[in-house]
Amino acid sequence: MATGRLYFDYNATAPLLAEAQAAMVDAMALPGNPSSVHAEGRKSRAVITSAREAVARLCSVPAAQIVFCSGATEAANHVLTPDFRMGRSPVRVSRLFVSAVEHPAMLEGGRFAPDQVTILPVDGNGRIDLAALSEALAAHDQASGQAMLGLQLANNETGVIQPVREAADIVKAQHGLVVVDAVQGAGRLPLSLEELGADFMILSGHKIGGPKGIGALISAGEILMPAPLLRGGGQEKGHRGGTENLVCIAGFGAAAEVASEALADIERVAELRDRLEAGLNELAPDVIIHGSTADRLANTCFFSLPDLKAETAQIAFDMEGVAVSAGAACSSGKIGTSHVLAAMGADAELGAIRISLGREHSPKDVERFLEAFNAINTRRMARKGAPVAA
Repeated sequence: MATGRLYFDYNATAPLLAEAQAAMVDAMALPGNPSSVHAEGRKSRAVITSAREAVARLCSVPAAQIVFCSGATEAANHVLTPDFRMGRSPVRVSRLFVSAVEHPAMLEGGRFAPDQVTILPVDGNGRIDLAALSEALAAHDQASGQAMLGLQLANNETGVIQPVREAADIVKAQHGLVVVDAVQGAGRLPLSLEELGADFMILSGHKIGGPKGIGALISAGEILMPAPLLRGGGQEKGHRGGTENLVCIAGFGAAAEVASEALADIERVAELRDRLEAGLNELAPDVIIHGSTADRLANTCFFSLPDLKAETAQIAFDMEGVAVSAGAACSSGKIGTSHVLAAMGADAELGAIRISLGREHSPKDVERFLEAFNAINTRRMARKGAPVAA
């Protein structure tokens, strides 16, 4: 094996981009509070304005529709609420529908009571069951309030892309709201609230090479907005109180600029993923690649090996110098069964290894990974007393 570690866990967090780091260092030198009216405050405010415009370009919306917050989890808790305002008038949302493969931040239901949340089934690839969605919406009592759908653009474990537009059309026909978790799609898929048919979108800075601890809630307009989660001094037009995290916002904006350009590299990243999966199949013909028959993110591979638990494989890869995930890194140090696999009808107890690539990776990196995989698989087959693929 070559020396040095190989990082294949971009869906958990992407390495901080040099552009983001530079923007953060510059922001650290600014003394002014962005809400202050003096020259120092206005200079800090200008940094936030520039970052807001960069994130808006990434999402194809006006900058006024970006609300910065501490991350995607806060954004989910902000927008998943029964309480909305249409201008000054209250709007009641009485039920939240989510797919069974959503990120825990969505599955928890935000500010909805547990009995107000309906979890919808998915097919064997983890795509939402649109017929079940239609049936559930038809049974919803609209007199009690509007319905809301929370749906990923792409799954964080499998990379499978959801039929968001089709689902949104079903929801809109019932006068409901649509919230899209676009955390994994940013920089990998074109983002447009209008084309997706969504009312709100959630983003996370550290998934696109920005810093951890920053994210955004994006709205389709400025009239209909959720009740604030954090109230305070009126920052973010009153939608999110508290002095803005200037340093992280600057880094997020710089990363968003790069992410807007990264789509040009998607085909090359897809070629790397395809070569990696071909290698898996050559070395271990019994490998199971989850979601492989559905449209997926170009950078993601989620696979299982019979007779090898995911946490064991993850440790083995780590010892070989390769950083991978045993599913999603949803909580600190979490290793366990995958609710995504369970919802898909796969062996959740066995688990799966997630490989997630970045545009910085090369064919040599893929070959290094396959060397590590071959060593691990050889040991697996030896324990079984079975021959190893040539």
